[in-house]
Amino acid sequence: MSSDDIKALYRADLQETVVIRRYTGTGTNRPKFDVSVHGSSRRYHATELLGGIVQGDQEILVLVEDLIQKKFSLPITTNDKIVIAGKELAIIAPNERADLDGTLIAYDLQARG
Repeated sequence: MSSDDIKALYRADLQETVVIRRYTGTGTNRPKFDVSVHGSSRRYHATELLGGIVQGDQEILVLVEDLIQKKFSLPITTNDKIVIAGKELAIIAPNERADLDGTLIAYDLQARG
């Protein structure tokens, strides 16, 4: 399966609009940069509450090419935030999903808040 095939499979599942938010500077009124992309979010199932995953955490998937197209500077880090349904969540673990050849395809984000 090629990278394009994998991206197409992801894109078929990413039907939600999510916002990746990056703050710059310090203080309470620091500037932010928001990027709206297609994604999917779900709460972790009770059987997945292991290690650093706690009740209420969410898994969010976003495609890397969507972030690049919107000029969002990669990588996503734990300093970034994600907004789902108007609620800002902290990114706890930004996991990268790559193709077999190492091409970065998507981010699988563990978010809390």
